[in-house]
Amino acid sequence: MNLIALDQPHRPDAEVGELLVVVVVYAANIVQDVRENIRNLVGGRMTHYETLIAKAIEQGLSDLEQKASAKGYDGVLGVKISHPLVVDGGVEVIIYGNGYHLSAKGPES
Repeated sequence: MNLIALDQPHRPDAEVGELLVVVVVYAANIVQDVRENIRNLVGGRMTHYETLIAKAIEQGLSDLEQKASAKGYDGVLGVKISHPLVVDGGVEVIIYGNGYHLSAKGPES
């Protein structure tokens, strides 16, 4: 399965399909959430939320790949990751792109 970013060149042998969307929400540990709120008062990196966002993005990309495969696509074009959002007690990430099929002819035909 291929996840192709928008900045990569267009493949002439790819037939673009439907928009695929994945939403991932991870809950924060309440104790660490309180610690992060205190850190927010005094400043500094909020490493717990950074880790949650990284996990959510990784899970979302994996889910998008599985969704595309389940629908018979060869990969996903134009993958976008929305602005990860820290919500009360967790993080939310939306990842989307268009499924694609490669033609049997190949790019040079």
